[in-house]
Order: sequence, then structure tokens, then C-alpha cells
Amino acid sequence: MNGMHGMNGVMRGDGWSLRFRPRAILVTVGCAVLALGLAVVVIGSGSGDFPMSPADVVRTLLGNGAPADAFIVNEVRLPRAVTALAVGAALGLAGAIFQSLARNPLGSPDLLGFTQGASTGVLTAIVLFGASSTLAAFGAVVGGVVTGVIIFALTGWNGAHGQRFVLVGIGVAAILTGVNGYLITQAKITEAARAVLWLTGSVDGRDWADAAPVLIALAVLVPLVLIGCGRALRMLEMGDDAAHGLGVPIERVRMVLLGAAVLLAAFAAAAAGPVSFVALTAPQLARRLTRTPGPNLAPAMCVGAVLLIASDWAGQRLFPGHQLPVGVVTGLLGGGYLIWLLATERKTGRI
Repeated sequence: MNGMHGMNGVMRGDGWSLRFRPRAILVTVGCAVLALGLAVVVIGSGSGDFPMSPADVVRTLLGNGAPADAFIVNEVRLPRAVTALAVGAALGLAGAIFQSLARNPLGSPDLLGFTQGASTGVLTAIVLFGASSTLAAFGAVVGGVVTGVIIFALTGWNGAHGQRFVLVGIGVAAILTGVNGYLITQAKITEAARAVLWLTGSVDGRDWADAAPVLIALAVLVPLVLIGCGRALRMLEMGDDAAHGLGVPIERVRMVLLGAAVLLAAFAAAAAGPVSFVALTAPQLARRLTRTPGPNLAPAMCVGAVLLIASDWAGQRLFPGHQLPVGVVTGLLGGGYLIWLLATERKTGRI
């Protein structure tokens, strides 16, 4: 085994290599710590008339709190915070995969139609079948996956990158937005109110049943993506010919990565609704923080968790007495970011 080379050292052994990027590691760890710290703050200052200090929250989480504190933290506020962290991480990772494969900073599930597809699944379940919350969440996953199949059928696996992938996704998103609007007009007033609340994107009132599916998805898909396909994805960013020359099984890797990204976006939507712009913003912020080329999968995942938990805190605290759904906050911030990104890309001649 050879030693490390420079700041971005590479350790090589029999059949494997591991690249060390100190700044990327520091950003990942720092964002993870920040996300957990914000979660403690959110739990302590959550909705209701029972504020708690961060120290009390930590003490309660460690099992040393009073029974009343334990109930409020573990049963009422912790599921919401965990859902926010998990959804943010899932969206950040999904966005990083899409942007890397598309080789386009606009590659994001909420711009490519996957989020709209999840919304179609939920609206179909609620409007046509009067589904419960659990079945509506299942509808979100089915809708996101079906949308992915349609987009990949239109582009082909070989075309699932570049401008073609982005343009087809935007077209599908536009069509599904119209379908979703029609479904809402056909709903009864109570069903329409339910649907609109879900479409806003929120983690308010989430319990462990809402958090569990996205946590399971992360537990299964994160190792698959980061460990199983991380190196191959870096090779794919150099182009299919270069990746093929380096021995990457292009079609299989692309299929696995796209499938994982679609599932992550779908389960995130099932847990919190179509929260916008986190998947678009997190990978770009991660890349700027790490100053490292490549997909930056782990940093994007942690930045996504920070963005969502911070947006949830802002939604609870910006207007005392009134809570903003997290989707409203991310929409306000993300819309401004999108305008800046488009202006920047235009100046560089990429669009």
C-alpha cells in the first residue's frame, strides 16, 4: 500500500482505492454537527408552550429527563426533527446524483418532474380513493417511481444525462403540474384542503411512522451510493468514453444511481411533501464549501439536512404565533437562489 499523496491523498491496495479530501471531510463533519445542533435547538424551541434549553433537550435524549420532558421530546418533537433531517439528507443526496449524472446544475427532482410525479401519486390516492395518510405516502412513492420510468423511457438510459435529460424532465414536470391542478379541481372541499396542505411541504405533526420509511431508505441506499457507486460516479462525470476506458460498467451503474435517486426523492416527498429547492441548492453549496470537483455526495447530504432543519426552525420562529410550512421557507430561499444560479450560468455561457 502506497502512502498518501498531497492534500488529496490516495491510498491504494489490491483492487480498491480511497481518496482523502481533508476539506471535504471537514465540511461533511461540520455540517453534520451543525445539523444535529440545529435539531436540538428546534426540539427545545418547538411549537407549543413548553420551551426547553438545549442542555435539557440533550439530557432528556440521553434518558435523564423528567417524565414530562421525555414525553414532549421523544414523542412530540423528536419525530419532527428526525423527519426534517432525514428528508433534507435524502433530497441533498438525490440532487447530487441527478446533477452529477445530468452534468447540469439544474438537475434536481423538483425541476425534472420527479417531485411532481410524487404529488400526482398523492393526489390520485386522496382525490380518487380517499386514502389515509399512510396510503397517500405510498402513493407518493409509486408516483415518483412511475415518473422516473416514464422519463427514462423517453430519454433512454444512454440519454439520461445532459441537456436531453433536463429538457425531458422539465416537460414532464409541466405536464404533471397541469394534471395535479386538474385533480385538485375534482376533489371535495375537505380532500382539496388535505391535498393543498400536503403540496405545500411540511414536517409539522410528523410522527415516527412518517419518519421510518425515509430512514429505512437512507439506511439501504446511502451505503449503496457512497460505497458501491461513489467512485464510478466520479468516473462518469468525465464522460462515458473515459469511464468505459477505466472499466466502469456504465449502464449498470447509471441504472443503480438513477434508481436510488428516484427512490430517495420519492420517500422524501412521502414523508414531508414536495419540499422544493433543497435538492437543487444543497449540492451546489456543498461544492462551493468543499472547493472540490466531483459529486460531493456526503457533503451534499449533510448540507441538505442543515438546510431543511434550519428552514423548519425559521418557519416556526419568523412570525411569532404563526408557523410557516417548511416548503414555504425553502421556496422563498430557493427561488432567489435559482435566479442567481441562472444568471451565473448565463454569464459563464453554460445556458
